[in-house]
Amino acid sequence: MNELKANAKAPSGARVLIADDNSSVRELFRKLLAADGHDVVVVPDGDDALAAARTHKPDVILCDVAMPRMSGLEFCRRLKAEPALSRIPVVLVTALSDMSDRVRGIEAGADEFLSKPVHPHELRARVASLWRMKGLLDEIDAAEAALTAMALTIEARDPDTRGHCERMAAHAVALGRALGLPQIDLDALHRGGYLHDIGKIGIPDAVLLKPGRLTAAELVLMQQHPEIGEGLCASLHTLADVRPIIRSHHERLDGSGYPDGLRGDAVPHLAQIIGIVDVYDALTSRRPFREAMTNEQAVQHLHDEVEKGRFSRQYVEAFLQLVNAKRPTLAR
Repeated sequence: MNELKANAKAPSGARVLIADDNSSVRELFRKLLAADGHDVVVVPDGDDALAAARTHKPDVILCDVAMPRMSGLEFCRRLKAEPALSRIPVVLVTALSDMSDRVRGIEAGADEFLSKPVHPHELRARVASLWRMKGLLDEIDAAEAALTAMALTIEARDPDTRGHCERMAAHAVALGRALGLPQIDLDALHRGGYLHDIGKIGIPDAVLLKPGRLTAAELVLMQQHPEIGEGLCASLHTLADVRPIIRSHHERLDGSGYPDGLRGDAVPHLAQIIGIVDVYDALTSRRPFREAMTNEQAVQHLHDEVEKGRFSRQYVEAFLQLVNAKRPTLAR
């Protein structure tokens, strides 16, 4: 039977989840942390801890390593595998002192360790520190969410581009996966797919939605959006790997792109991937000044760009294999 307890009064601190099969330890930790104004939820094992984490979304989790039904290590692995819970800091409380045990905890995703017997001051200080860290992560998440919402707002200004960001993210990740890129790059491609055109927030509708071709002056203005977009994301260190995508997705290997006229290997490889996917999606979508191309026409255009030295042959061929295979992620 689940054991869930929480403070009745409104919390002035963190929401802390405690998982320990020893009722005395649970009660001691609860009293110590409740005295600091924390809202405390306690459970007796790993199974209940996972359910409580999903329900209560705690700011910090204290978890005993040796518990029935599900160990603290297994709980940590499962928690960190769930995107909605993965950023919750987990403190493993253990009597084990061997380095190999600590390594297994780190591999499971633990953020901190407390050794038994736990000193009350260390417990309270560790929870306060991790709560501050969680607050900073939440602020970062909120800032990224605001930028993504801004990107989707830009897309909504033009009904012809509806779904563009979502397709860009899915297609770029599919191509990155086909190329064998590591998860950190796939994550950057996913976020870059949504944020690559965020700089268009600074482009007037008269230019962005113009039904005819742009004048030379309007084209110069439009080509400022990569720099504007990079500037918008400059203050977020978590977007450091996404900013080159935003700035350079219109660069081309022959130096004909913008805004910096980069050539060859100077064009970031993730920006090259986004650039290829962006061109394909743009060509196969209706625009104010033209109808959508057929898949065959868009494919031919990409082949032509390879022959002109603007796109990587390896990347284009890998992408076209996905298109030809008609994978679900590339369905329009």
